[in-house]
Amino acid sequence: MSQTKIKVTLIGTHLARPGLEFVYEGALPECRGCKVNKVCNNLQPSKRYQIVSVRNSTRHECRVHAGGACAVEVIESPVLALIPAEKAIVNSKILFEHGCNRESCKGYDLCCPEGAVQGEYYLVGEVLGNPPVECERGRALKMVELRPT
Repeated sequence: MSQTKIKVTLIGTHLARPGLEFVYEGALPECRGCKVNKVCNNLQPSKRYQIVSVRNSTRHECRVHAGGACAVEVIESPVLALIPAEKAIVNSKILFEHGCNRESCKGYDLCCPEGAVQGEYYLVGEVLGNPPVECERGRALKMVELRPT
């Protein structure tokens, strides 16, 4: 099993609290030219992260966050997802490929969960059982916890 990698980044002071989960969406145009841009934008876009601690009370001026930004330690968060049943094996490393474009399907948000990146490898941490809704395409799916590798 892989070790949890802690990264230091900056986030708005009003968001900086342990346990908060967020999906990093990437740099904004307002970030160009900022002296702490590289620290704020050192995460991978579309991945889900969780704040594990707030570093200190130093506030940095920020064009995006009212009240400024402060340093936090984050880890990649596990993501709940529906995957093909044959891949749902605890502690197996899988390539995440949702392959579905039916956004109107009731299970779409679990088949294509926010925070899981298409084409990335994940570890199946836990098999949680059958999906809450049937697949409209008739695929056999299982609900799992995907952990970063």
